[in-house]
Amino acid sequence: MVYPPGVERAGAGSLASLVNRTEIPMVGLVDLWLPILLSAVFVFVVSSIVHMALPIHKGDWKKLKNEDAVMDFLRGQGLVTGGYMFPCAGSMKECGTPEFMAKLKRGPAGHMTILPPGGVNMGKSLIQWFLFCLVIGVVVAYIASITLGPAAAAKQVFRLTATAALLAYGLTNVTDSIWKGVSWTITLKFLFDGLLYALATGAAFMWFWPKAG
Repeated sequence: MVYPPGVERAGAGSLASLVNRTEIPMVGLVDLWLPILLSAVFVFVVSSIVHMALPIHKGDWKKLKNEDAVMDFLRGQGLVTGGYMFPCAGSMKECGTPEFMAKLKRGPAGHMTILPPGGVNMGKSLIQWFLFCLVIGVVVAYIASITLGPAAAAKQVFRLTATAALLAYGLTNVTDSIWKGVSWTITLKFLFDGLLYALATGAAFMWFWPKAG
């Protein structure tokens, strides 16, 4: 084992005392309740502005031609709430059959989500979104608490917490384009959203990070 200069001759006891003297004090999750809460509030406000006041996402969805006729047809199929794929193979073996391959080639192929009657419950979804933001705030706080001490510089706090938040809010959208056929243009928009949410999270933790002493 390689010891710092002067430690090798001092022995194990001195090494232990050296480690204890240089140990960085930890910040508990309880001490970070305020930035956790405010980061969720900041992200909630920013997301409301992005989706209600800015035109960024207005072109994300396309309207069906003959929408009423398509809806009437789907209504007659007795579909229940959930996700559907078409064409959909019943097994991996069926995926390789000539009949299934012909369906894929002929098209259309895609994914479809059937919502409950009445569509999205905005109140319920907004509550779930805020709770999700709180969960991300807790995870970001945990990462920061085991990495940074109470005397951490503001820039360090911002960089770490914003980066962790970006992983949660932004990069998770990439799989939609990889596996679900979502346009990369749309995914880039959500990556931009995630960047804004990450900056808001980093700002909350930077401004309200507990001070030493």
